[in-house]
Amino acid sequence: MGWESPSHWVIIALVVIVLFGYKKLPEMSRSVGRSLRIFKTEMKGMGQDDTARDSAEVPADEVRPEPVAPPVAAAPVYPTTPVVAAPAAEAPRETPQQQPQG
Repeated sequence: MGWESPSHWVIIALVVIVLFGYKKLPEMSRSVGRSLRIFKTEMKGMGQDDTARDSAEVPADEVRPEPVAPPVAAAPVYPTTPVVAAPAAEAPRETPQQQPQG
């Protein structure tokens, strides 16, 4: 007896009903159905995009422009000489005068 047995499927169904409740099951199945429909349409859209891209390819003899690199942010510029604050205005100093000896 494997997982294909009907008794196993009945047990699994009962466990799901007990876990989620019989009122939530239709909502869940609807949302799963919507998700699958959206997924299928997106997959078809991707296929159509691929065929459109393949049909619009440039012939080999036509030259394509080189891709341009994105701009690189400039590094910060640091001054090469240290910045020194100007000395504050000083009051004139008095020089000591020599006393005559005598």
